[in-house]
Amino acid sequence: MRFLTRLLKVRELSILSFMIVFFIFVGSINNEFITGDSVSLMVKSSVILLVMAVGQSFVLFTSNIDVSIGSIMGLSAAVCGVLLTNNINVWLVIFIVLIIGAVIGLINGIGVSYFKIPAIIMTLGMLGIIRGIMLIYTEGMWIEEIPNFYKKLSNLKILGIVLPVWVAIAILIVAHIYLTRTKFGRYFYAVGDNEEGARLVGLPVQKVKVLAFIFSGISASVAGLIFVMNIGFVPNQTGSGIELQVIAAAVLGGVSLTGGLGSIVGAGLGAVFFTIINNSLVYLKIPAYWNNAISGLLLLLIVVGDSRLQNYLQYNPFLRKKNTKVSLLRDAIKGDVNK
Repeated sequence: MRFLTRLLKVRELSILSFMIVFFIFVGSINNEFITGDSVSLMVKSSVILLVMAVGQSFVLFTSNIDVSIGSIMGLSAAVCGVLLTNNINVWLVIFIVLIIGAVIGLINGIGVSYFKIPAIIMTLGMLGIIRGIMLIYTEGMWIEEIPNFYKKLSNLKILGIVLPVWVAIAILIVAHIYLTRTKFGRYFYAVGDNEEGARLVGLPVQKVKVLAFIFSGISASVAGLIFVMNIGFVPNQTGSGIELQVIAAAVLGGVSLTGGLGSIVGAGLGAVFFTIINNSLVYLKIPAYWNNAISGLLLLLIVVGDSRLQNYLQYNPFLRKKNTKVSLLRDAIKGDVNK
């Protein structure tokens, strides 16, 4: 029981353990899966999912959900591609794309926080609107002829690690520090754990929710920038369906769908693990058309498992005493406010 308690308290350790076991299992079937080139490719492939999972986690921490991130990524990639092909300065392109993500996130946040629209309805509606805007903007055409200098950034190595991976690492570290080392960062957990209680002690609940959606939108825009860098062109369906994988990755890493529980590091590990699972299908010689089915099945298993786990923690007195991370955070926030 002590081992189980420790494992539940350090959920990142459990996902890392499962990842290693799965990695060894697939490698025992096909040893090409564990070669250096294969591992490097999988890490690079996980960057987009990892960046979006970090942004999605902020929303999940507040007990909400953002299903518009795939369309935000698609629109961001389209705008990035069009501006680059028109020889606009790359720094201006990056700024414009990030502003697009922030503005869409702001709209989502205002709709959920101030107009009390359920997050799933608000973001689902925005998904359709943004997808439509993207198709109108690109006239349904693929965007090609991305400048070579931008595509080469994908393989630019710093200390042996490619630039997109460094970007993902930087985002992960900054987000982790913000959530764990700042008072406002702890508010995301408090709002998700007990929104009414957070409101009663004077926390800016609405602002926290809005900011969570802004972070989610910006992360999707960053993913769009990286997508153009990695792929070198923009299909008219870019980002379609990726929101399912992002949510699955975050929850797989221990971020609770009910809010107030999880970590950015866990979400990042979940994204890497999810990418490993998808890539393993190739080495296991499973047809590619199984990918969506397996991803959907995995999401269902994760959601059911996460729900059962949270119920177990909630109604088991022994484990509840040992897992008071969120409660301690909330009490600390209350103490700060009361002072």
